[in-house]
Amino acid sequence: MARLACGFSVALLLGALLLDTAILLHRTEASEIVLPHGSGITVHIRLANPDLPVKLCYIIMSRQLLTELLIKAGERKSFTFSCINPEKHFVLKIEKTIDCMSGPCPFGEVRLQPSTSEMPSLNRTFIWDVRAHKSIGLELQFSAPRLRQIGPGESCADGVTHSISGHIDATEVRIGTFCSNGTVSRIKMQEGVKMALQLPWNIPRNISGFSIANRSSIKRLCIIESVFEGEGSATLMSANYPGGFPEDELMTWQFVVPAHLRASVSFLNFNVSNCERKEERVEYYIPGSTTNPEVFKLEDKQPGNMAGNFNLSLQGCDQDAQSPGILRLQFQVLVQRPQNESSKTYVVDLSQEQSMSLTIEPRSVKHGRRFVPGCFVCLESRACSTNVTLTAGSKHKISFLCDDLTRLWLNVEKTLSCLDHRYCYKKSFHLQVPRDILQLPVQLHDFSWKLLVPKDRLSLMLVPGQKLQQNTRERACNTSFGYLVSSTTPGQNLYFGSFCPGGSIEKIQVKQNSSVTLRTYTPNCQQEVSRQGLTVSLIPYFKEEGIFTVTPDTKNKVYLRTPNWDHGLPALSSVSWNISVPSNQVACLTFFKERSGVVCQSGRAYMIIQEQQTRAEEIFSLEEEVLPKPSFHHHSFWVNISNCSPMNGKQLDLLFWVTLSPRTVDLAVIIGAVGGGALLLFALGLIICFVKKKKKVNKGPAVGIYNGNVNTQVPQTQKFQKRRKDNDSHVYAVIDDTMVYGHLLQDSGGSFSQPEVDTYRPFQGPMGDCPPSPPPIFSRTPTAKFTADEPAPSSPPESESEPYTFSHPNKGEIGVRETDIPLLNTQGPVETEE
Repeated sequence: MARLACGFSVALLLGALLLDTAILLHRTEASEIVLPHGSGITVHIRLANPDLPVKLCYIIMSRQLLTELLIKAGERKSFTFSCINPEKHFVLKIEKTIDCMSGPCPFGEVRLQPSTSEMPSLNRTFIWDVRAHKSIGLELQFSAPRLRQIGPGESCADGVTHSISGHIDATEVRIGTFCSNGTVSRIKMQEGVKMALQLPWNIPRNISGFSIANRSSIKRLCIIESVFEGEGSATLMSANYPGGFPEDELMTWQFVVPAHLRASVSFLNFNVSNCERKEERVEYYIPGSTTNPEVFKLEDKQPGNMAGNFNLSLQGCDQDAQSPGILRLQFQVLVQRPQNESSKTYVVDLSQEQSMSLTIEPRSVKHGRRFVPGCFVCLESRACSTNVTLTAGSKHKISFLCDDLTRLWLNVEKTLSCLDHRYCYKKSFHLQVPRDILQLPVQLHDFSWKLLVPKDRLSLMLVPGQKLQQNTRERACNTSFGYLVSSTTPGQNLYFGSFCPGGSIEKIQVKQNSSVTLRTYTPNCQQEVSRQGLTVSLIPYFKEEGIFTVTPDTKNKVYLRTPNWDHGLPALSSVSWNISVPSNQVACLTFFKERSGVVCQSGRAYMIIQEQQTRAEEIFSLEEEVLPKPSFHHHSFWVNISNCSPMNGKQLDLLFWVTLSPRTVDLAVIIGAVGGGALLLFALGLIICFVKKKKKVNKGPAVGIYNGNVNTQVPQTQKFQKRRKDNDSHVYAVIDDTMVYGHLLQDSGGSFSQPEVDTYRPFQGPMGDCPPSPPPIFSRTPTAKFTADEPAPSSPPESESEPYTFSHPNKGEIGVRETDIPLLNTQGPVETEE
């Protein structure tokens, strides 16, 4: 046992020696902190993260391993650390209490005690807790650089942070957290102040950067002074932000602004509490104003374009004890040079307008981290905001506080409605941008007219002052402005397209409520916009979604595409193009794709090309057939496209173009026509000579010849039964569409299907030449079967079952035969007795 105990003691001794050796090898240099008697300073060294289960570094004092060390006034302590990087494990807090209640306050510059050189290189926090009577005001003065307030979650770039708090009785109120390089120069408080300065371990700073001065009572929570020496901005917050502002308290910000600069206030974020008495508000004291203080609610637009110094105060209220809510405010002050436009006032007269709104707002432009002056629109030169909406029925005076007006743009909406079809028929509106809007120094972005008409009673016709071009990838618009036309009928997403001046579209007819938007693409296009206009007329209702009237240009291709190009033509909708061809030109119609690519879920998709003069038409099944190859048209013609109910991803969209070329006359055709006319005259001459010669021969005496096979009895009137094969009652002058287009109407089994209801809605507009109507659209359901209660229709007699045919009479036939009596023998004249 003795040997065992001796061995154990030796092991402990060796372990202690090894630990001492490790500590001696890795510990830092010794530090000594001496705090004078009566200094009111306390130094506390503790672990930065005491919750770690394993301690990687210790404080070594008198051969003891410690995790924290407290040094009070009048004490001297020497210590070192067991690791070479104690700044990663320990923090240092130096707190000094300054009592201004029992004796005079040590006003003046505040020093760092103990100095940085006397302390170890740790992240450290200096705290000064100044206690004073309620009637005593204290002022913290910050030398250059001044302070910049930061919000929750933000940090300072250099790690140097100032945290300032005040007192209301026994309650601590947080005034804010600040970094360097800002505008805050002074903070005045009452009833004491607590200032905390946080310094990183690697910044050798030996001054506090502020001083304390004695002031009279300020009769409010605090006053923050913000000094601007040039252009810049400052973001400031109410006490306890983002928490609630103290109940029924007053806080003031004083702004020092050079007289040649202008300041504007914007509220970034705010909340109001539930008040029992008084009212929460902000008050402005503006030098030179005859209405000081100017009172605003937090919801109001705040003043702008203010010259020189001004004050802003936040006043709380007595809150509801049951549901107090919170009052908080975050705002920005922007100071910048006045521009030439800031001295100009523009009058926008909307007193005669109805259902119209005008909004001036910032464009979405990204800026770097450098200071960017704001762009403000000011009403009556004082109420400024980044965006302003002007409403109809009033005159408005506005000015601009902005270094670059291209950062703003203008959007207008106007509603034109006429809902009584008896009064509205043939009524027209002129879509023109008012002059008061064009004279503003900001770019007009959009001017939208919403056109409302009686449902299913009237339609709209848009006639531009200058013919329009449809914007396509093949021929994009390069004008300074254009029009966007779309349907606003609920439940229908139909965008007709984007159009610009200088094309071939003479008018656009739309079925129902629509929106026309004038959009500008360059900032200086007021003159072009002022010269252009659209006339909207209300016309009789038609069922097609749209009709485009096009007169192609002889020099350029006219590119046209179906509406809703990106999403496909809506289901069961129909659109037509009325394409005019001059008498001395020939039009060539060409389609971009070989097939439409549409796949129908129900119904059929058709395209009809119809000559307007001859009414000759071609019908194409867009789902099954190849699109027609380039075709030539000598006269005006229609192109109609009618959609089915397409499957998702297999939508209908077509692009085609029309070109004109001079009409040429073929010399061979002229020679053939002249030769044919000469031959015809020669044939007529021969016939006349032959007839005259025959008459001369037949002038001899008549000779009677007996023919026993001829009945010499006077024929009696007999009743004959007509047979279908002997008359033309089965001959029709018009071909039944079903017989001609039957191959398009058969389903996969070869049988004809029954018509589908409401698949196609033909045009019923007021035009003299109407778009072509497609043949009946058939569904793909099987042929209907008859039940026992509904017998199948009986078959016609055999004589009536002959197919209908389209026929012309033969050259040898004379009209339609009335009876079955054969013609007399024409071999010679036969006399009959009367």
